[in-house]
Amino acid sequence: MQSIYQAVAEVVKNNEQAALCTVVRSQGSTPRRAASKMLVYADGSILGSVGGGEMESRVIAEARQAILDGRPRLVEYSMSDPARGDPGVCGGQMEIFVEPIQPNPTLIIFGAGHVGRAVAHLAHWLGFRVVASDDRPEFCTPETFPEADEHYPGSPQEIPAHVRITPRTYVVLTTRNVDVDVKILPSLLSSSAGYIGVIGSRRRWATTRQKLDDLGISQEELSRVHSPMGLKLNAETPEEIAVSIMAEIILLSRSSSGS
Repeated sequence: MQSIYQAVAEVVKNNEQAALCTVVRSQGSTPRRAASKMLVYADGSILGSVGGGEMESRVIAEARQAILDGRPRLVEYSMSDPARGDPGVCGGQMEIFVEPIQPNPTLIIFGAGHVGRAVAHLAHWLGFRVVASDDRPEFCTPETFPEADEHYPGSPQEIPAHVRITPRTYVVLTTRNVDVDVKILPSLLSSSAGYIGVIGSRRRWATTRQKLDDLGISQEELSRVHSPMGLKLNAETPEEIAVSIMAEIILLSRSSSGS
């Protein structure tokens, strides 16, 4: 059992995904008793067991779905009559709690200006894993971005090769001009990022959008961009703008998770 707890700790440490499945009730003849545990990884591999056979196969499927949608679930199985869909013939009943283990959400910030640094500060405080990038190496250092967990100075187009982008990855462009945005966005728009926001006025985004359209980026992909990004709070200072941006990200992330 200790090895499962150690494995859970490794999943959390490495910012990975998995689901912990625990037998919370066992009645009658069942393959495993209460407190039996199984850890299911995102690829379907497992550590431990909640009973094997068809029942365990169903639990693994539930666990993989929980990893995708981030929602815990309590599943119940009667094991009496396979003809009516039961996953066994032992005669008992089991309840298994499936708990997804989700990594901290990741926020990627392109642009090391005043707003970018304010967003990094707030996102770190909110529990995000913060990744900072700027094509000017002198602006993207632990000294300029002290609250970033990772720093990637240099070509921003290379970020997707270094950082795994998932639906729990949120991308904020607080860059200095349209040309930088045009270089960064194509690779991001083809990713599964949960949010892509671009700072600036509606006119700036219209110019950026036209340039991306000229490059052959589809309208469907372009519609994913939030620009001007952030909730309308009449924000003025970098810190106020950071609040509006993170508020929009939190709102959308909660809505997409069904909370």
